[in-house]
Amino acid sequence: MNKKNKSEAKLQTIYLKDYQEPKYLIETVDLNFILEAEYTRVVSRLKITHNPDNNTRHAALELLGEELTLISVALNGVALTDSQYKLTDESLTIVDVPQNTTFTLAIENTINPKANSALEGLFVSNHMLCSQCEAQGFRKITYFLDRPDVMARFTTTLIADKTLYPVLLSNGNKVAHGELIDNRHWVSWEDPFKKPCYLFALVAGQLECIEDHFTTMSGRDITLQIFVEAHDIDKCAHAMQSLKNSMRWDEQVYGREYDLDLYMIVAVGHFNMGAMENKGLNIFNTKFVLARPDTATDMDYEHIEGVIGHEYFHNWSGNRITCRDWFQLSLKEGFTVFRDQEFTADQTSRAVKRINDVNALRTRQFAEDIGPLAHPIRPEAYIEINNFYTLTVYEKGAEVVRMIRTLLGTELFHKGADLYFQRHDGQAVTCEHFVQAMEDASDKDLSQFRRWYAQAGTPMLKVEQDYDADKRSYTLTLSQTIPGQKNAAVLHIPVKVALFAADGMLMDASVVDAVTQNNELTLELTASTQSFVFENILSQPVLSILRDFSAPVKLQMQRPLTELAFLLQHDNDSFNRWEAGQQLTASIIFELISAIKQGKSLTIPDALVDSFKVLLEQPAPDLSYLACLLSLPAESYLAEQMTVIDVDAIHLARQTVKRSLAEQLTEQITALYIKNHQDEAGELNSAAIGRRRIKNLCLDYLTQLDTDASHQLANEQFSSAKTMTDQIVALGAIVNSENPEKKACLQQFYQQWQDEALVIDKWFSLQASSPLPDTFAVVQSLLQHAAFDLKNPNRVRSLVGAFSQANPIHYHMKNGQGYQLLADQVIALNSLNPQVASRMVSALTQWRRFDKQRQGLMKQQLERIINTENVSKDVFEIASKSLA
Repeated sequence: MNKKNKSEAKLQTIYLKDYQEPKYLIETVDLNFILEAEYTRVVSRLKITHNPDNNTRHAALELLGEELTLISVALNGVALTDSQYKLTDESLTIVDVPQNTTFTLAIENTINPKANSALEGLFVSNHMLCSQCEAQGFRKITYFLDRPDVMARFTTTLIADKTLYPVLLSNGNKVAHGELIDNRHWVSWEDPFKKPCYLFALVAGQLECIEDHFTTMSGRDITLQIFVEAHDIDKCAHAMQSLKNSMRWDEQVYGREYDLDLYMIVAVGHFNMGAMENKGLNIFNTKFVLARPDTATDMDYEHIEGVIGHEYFHNWSGNRITCRDWFQLSLKEGFTVFRDQEFTADQTSRAVKRINDVNALRTRQFAEDIGPLAHPIRPEAYIEINNFYTLTVYEKGAEVVRMIRTLLGTELFHKGADLYFQRHDGQAVTCEHFVQAMEDASDKDLSQFRRWYAQAGTPMLKVEQDYDADKRSYTLTLSQTIPGQKNAAVLHIPVKVALFAADGMLMDASVVDAVTQNNELTLELTASTQSFVFENILSQPVLSILRDFSAPVKLQMQRPLTELAFLLQHDNDSFNRWEAGQQLTASIIFELISAIKQGKSLTIPDALVDSFKVLLEQPAPDLSYLACLLSLPAESYLAEQMTVIDVDAIHLARQTVKRSLAEQLTEQITALYIKNHQDEAGELNSAAIGRRRIKNLCLDYLTQLDTDASHQLANEQFSSAKTMTDQIVALGAIVNSENPEKKACLQQFYQQWQDEALVIDKWFSLQASSPLPDTFAVVQSLLQHAAFDLKNPNRVRSLVGAFSQANPIHYHMKNGQGYQLLADQVIALNSLNPQVASRMVSALTQWRRFDKQRQGLMKQQLERIINTENVSKDVFEIASKSLA
């Protein structure tokens, strides 16, 4: 047995420009696991060949490995001595390997899954053994060429105790199984498709299974299985139906059929991510599998379907075709997020889905774009790749794909997707290959558009209008800049527009070379400043711009409140109608913020009340969409509009608007609540979801009144609720008010659901995000609660994440206690789970956006974190870049 040489952690920066083809390729991998929680033996047999695309000759073979104990190495059946290889904490190097021929390398090592609190590689979750290998977790299982452009065929044999691990799963199709002595058994799995090692998966444990079948468009029968712990078996039906919906949608929309005979999903209680698309064996966070109407909200149900769709769609956009290197992560993630967004839009309300996606983009990704961690969707460098599973790579990446579809049109876009799948099946490729396929299929020049992949920052579009009544000519001038980015590229930006007449009707409008459909035009902005002239415009138009949010940009445009109110009533683009309402309300909130700073009285204009009154009283075919129209801009979105963020003024101004609307429209809001307050337990159709959504929004408004009547309404809904959607909203109304039943309801909820981990996560989050004065003390107390577990990522996100990212007025307290609390948890997590720790640091990265006092306090905690002994690469990269 060879002991490793100790070395300090390397904080090396990896650059895209330094990419080189691998010197060696692995054709086949034969893995054998003898599984135990504290001592697992791994034997790998690798069939290796020199890469003809790399001209390096007589190169050493360097395999990556971390936290492994090496037992033996054999080359072509001959055991190697210690002098014939070099072993470090991070690699195994064999200097003399056969050249110009295929050779076999056998490696035996051991690992300790139970000690693996980082949840990368092979780890234990509730007595279950499971793996997570993306991005670089496989090197914590055995020594390997752990990079996505090395694709091999895997065969895996699992050996374990039958009582402890009756279920043994891995990628592909089960090919053999048998019994051994000492109460052990074995199962062999074979994946016929080449894959990179980050798609390897292994699960072993005491699991129950629900099974179903899906018939593909070519008539093949696919077995579908979902594995969960026994007490969760009654919460899998929605996940199974979501999987079948995903498979059918991908066939109908993209013509993609599943390629194995078996598709498995396993739900895991300890998981850093949402889910993982391992070939044939998806491993999911329980949050995105388990649902029952009384334990999961309507939003949970939608998220489950979306995430299951996302991981299934990866079978083609991620597995069959993967990324050449991790800088190309958006190749698979941006495209797949776009696909899952469209899937959810087709399954639910397209208008609401688009609004929700853009809301998340503008409140969180736009902040990333103007912060110290800004990066393009194809980054140029990283220290720890786990830090680049970001909103930029995923959500902005999806918007870039969406813009390609807008520029090409749906038909040519799908022609491009077909060409991409056909041309690169079985390959590891780059973002350039994707764009080239789109270009080749459509004959559309995307040369300038490619700049989106390399340019960080959010473009700002300045909008100027000029109407010449004599010439009946309307000129729209657009100018683009990217604030905070030096030498920013001039981008190719699709801008959808329409013109409205004073009577609310669409105008006939056209511009030379612009694509027009139903009086909506797609303008292509390709210069720093560009003017578009509309002829035969008979009267001054009202502009509807950036319809359906056609590009991930900000608009700089002066508009009177009357024009925004007009668009709120008349715009036929569902996104822009909602956006008009958001701008109208935000304008009033910012006027109140100004009044607060000047010590003036706070009142809201009649125009806003009148607009909301009309919305409350008019018929609404889509109640979910109506709920969006009646929702105020989030505090996080408002903060992004300020040069220096004032969390206290934002909260006070927004609450003033909310309370004023509730006071002046109590009758209408109460009537709408009563009309939609129905007993429909288990109903998950769009109509029932819409009724719950609008009813619960009304309850939220009425809660602002803090009267006996509003308290009674919340109490009655809490006690009679048949769905988690209704119960958790009612509990939130109780917790966020001076309701005298608050303590009793919180205790009742906990006792009712203490055995349901995902529900208790909601209990933690609700209290951590409360705006009431005692919240900080409550959070401190909850950190000591018996149900809080720092080793469980879901629990950390539900308490620490909710407090630091969803409670601005308490997290940003002027005394800095919120920052210190977060830093304490980051430092504790650093040695346990660096991935989760680095995610938590993000709440400190925007420190320069605040006043001088808060800047100093946040900076102090960042410096404290970065000076932590044995700081991880994950945490160091985020903290150091934030301070740079």
